[in-house]
Amino acid sequence: MKQFFVTLFGSIIGVIIGSILTLFILIFGLIGLITAMGANAAEDTGLPAGRFVLEVDLREGRLDQPTRSPFAFAETVSVVDMVRLLDRAGRDSRVAGLFIRANEFGMTPAQAEEINRAIAAFRATDRPVIVHSQGFVGTSVTNYLAISSADEIWLQDTASIATSGLAGEVPFYGGTLERFEVDAEFIRFLEYKNAPNTYTETGFTPEHLEATLSYFGSIYDAALTNAAAGRNLGVDAFRTLIESAPHSAEMAAESGLVDQLGHVAAARQAAIDRAGGNVAMADIEDYRFSGALNEHGPRIALIEGQGAIVTGPGISSPFGGDPVIGSDSMAEAITNAASASAIRAIVLRVDSPGGSSVASDQIWDAIQRAQERGIPVVVSMGGAAASGGYYIAAPADYIVANATTITGSIGVYGGKISLGETFGLIGVNFEEVAVGGEFATANSASSPWTEGQRAAVEAQLAEIYEDFTQRVADGREIDIETVREIARGRVWTGEQALENGLVDEIGGFLEAVAAARRLAGIEEDQTVNLQRFPRERTPFEAFQELFGISAEGAQSLSRLNALMNSPEVQALMEARQSAGAGNELRARSVQPR
Repeated sequence: MKQFFVTLFGSIIGVIIGSILTLFILIFGLIGLITAMGANAAEDTGLPAGRFVLEVDLREGRLDQPTRSPFAFAETVSVVDMVRLLDRAGRDSRVAGLFIRANEFGMTPAQAEEINRAIAAFRATDRPVIVHSQGFVGTSVTNYLAISSADEIWLQDTASIATSGLAGEVPFYGGTLERFEVDAEFIRFLEYKNAPNTYTETGFTPEHLEATLSYFGSIYDAALTNAAAGRNLGVDAFRTLIESAPHSAEMAAESGLVDQLGHVAAARQAAIDRAGGNVAMADIEDYRFSGALNEHGPRIALIEGQGAIVTGPGISSPFGGDPVIGSDSMAEAITNAASASAIRAIVLRVDSPGGSSVASDQIWDAIQRAQERGIPVVVSMGGAAASGGYYIAAPADYIVANATTITGSIGVYGGKISLGETFGLIGVNFEEVAVGGEFATANSASSPWTEGQRAAVEAQLAEIYEDFTQRVADGREIDIETVREIARGRVWTGEQALENGLVDEIGGFLEAVAAARRLAGIEEDQTVNLQRFPRERTPFEAFQELFGISAEGAQSLSRLNALMNSPEVQALMEARQSAGAGNELRARSVQPR
């Protein structure tokens, strides 16, 4: 009997170990495949031998920044890298021109603005930029802005241009929550901090509507101005065209919104002909893999943060998911960059709607420490750098924002939703048991705050707001009363923020790099080496984070996998299995009935 259970237990353990080994064999087989693919991509860039027209497809959605996952080998080029690649192409004699497929369904205003600026800079090198569009379907003028600086815009003759002004819809659940006796309690600093309105109101408050119309109008005016300049049209005339949309292909051509009508094949051939003929086409993805961004010169650190700001490392799955800014990771990257002897300045790219005030303050502290070491820090704002996103930007030596960047929102809110009365409607009763003071039940989902709890939460939020505004006053060297006037939780566009002293320049990523170069004392015409911090994770390190194993352990398992597949070990295992077959039969013969 004892032998039976020993054998049975051994069999179970064997199955478990075998399953684990199989999993890791598959995992490291995948790593090997991806590594091999990456190596092949490095060896074979796919670029033509001579001059070529660079093709850029804007139809796919793009993140502001690369995910930097070792497994994202099929990832589209991010907006930051797109701008860098177009800048590099402008200095690359092999690139004879650009051919661009326009986005049909929309991109964020800041993305469109930044791409348009990069296209205009390339066009200034006296090389052709040809765009083909299959229509702008129900999109705002910001989508058209992205390609408005091209030499020629082609439109498929069966398509249309339906660009328009800006519109948005905000849901308000206050009436629904009231109907089901849901108690939504929020405290805000101050009246323009509008996020809680979704849960507490049935429509716009006066402040909410004022701020929304203000930044909508600012974005619209900036897009009209820049797009009209790209098309050599007056702003008023261009506004009339946009506000009288939609336009058929023929109407768009007659009005000057497009230059040619035709299919993509004809437009692509036009790009080749304008580039001098006898040139090949090359995709921007291949251009990236060719090492186009690996430039030499004085080093400037590039640190990127995208998504909500959270405490901790902020590690997401290596296979994808919504990006976040982890305070530990970003603070460590800033510290390491400031400590590196070759780094002359730091460019911090921020694209964030905000998040934890505690996490934001940790990053703020890391920036302060970098500056104490004599390293200038320049912030480049992407689509948004609001609330906590502005908190981490405030101490920078220089801040660059797009005209349409959403920023400011200097404020804080907190609250909760209580469902006790709601559950009571269906006969569910919650009874609380608590020890340790009145605040123990402050986060209860079944009961509202007591007066004491509400006062305590309000005091906490007031302290955070005071700290936030003081950080802004110190970082921007603005008196605190002025900061309090432009704060109040209000959202501003980059253009409005420039007027309020919250940013230093309207521009994109390349303008931020230029500012960092100036602050570091690097010659204006000298090429710089942008070094990303932290460095990209290897597949082994990615699995360490995903499965909780060390990189050394992962490599050991990989070596174990190779050992297990060796002919000697395979022969030994086969012999062991043959010898064990008789034991298994004997164990079965004495099983109790």
